[in-house]
Amino acid sequence: MATLMDKLRGYLRSPQGQQTMEKAKRMASDPQNQEKARRFLDKLRTKRH
Repeated sequence: MATLMDKLRGYLRSPQGQQTMEKAKRMASDPQNQEKARRFLDKLRTKRH
């Protein structure tokens, strides 16, 4: 039985997985998206305390 990590690795090696990775890299390099991620993480951190 394949573990979840094995399935994930298989997906990321596939052509569709490669396209998804490239899209994620482009989105991560966008300053607006970086700011959104920072705000989201800040909200998570403040709710935990």
